[in-house]
Amino acid sequence: MVTQAIVVMGVAGCGKSTVGKSLANALQLPFHDADDYHPESNIEKMKNGLPLTDADRWPWLETLSELLDAPVVLACSALKASYREILSRRGYPRFVFLKISPETATQRLRARAGHFMPSSLIESQFATLEAPVDAIVVDAEQQTETELSECLRQLGAN
Repeated sequence: MVTQAIVVMGVAGCGKSTVGKSLANALQLPFHDADDYHPESNIEKMKNGLPLTDADRWPWLETLSELLDAPVVLACSALKASYREILSRRGYPRFVFLKISPETATQRLRARAGHFMPSSLIESQFATLEAPVDAIVVDAEQQTETELSECLRQLGAN
């Protein structure tokens, strides 16, 4: 049984929400998508093709850290080590890093409708990414079911 929060992380288009929802369902935990907690100013910046700055992200990350007091699954980019530190302030979540190539992430974003993140920001996402050294790493170029199985295996939950 998983008794801590889990953060499914990675760049836009890696499948954080899809895998996160599946993982939450499999573990019978609440699911939160960090995108739902962005202030409108952040969403507008991204819609206009402008990458967020650290100053844009700090209040958002503080809000998200409060969700991690209990066992939940949170889909959040958590691209930098300093962002993961903020998310870890109130507890010790497990991080699941969905690793994907820039080409696949770009293709997925171009095919996605109704989301504020344009594919033009993929380059800035990879430039910001500091791959975690202490996370569960899952190849995000697989089918969702395979990714979920790998997450559960590495979490010791299957």
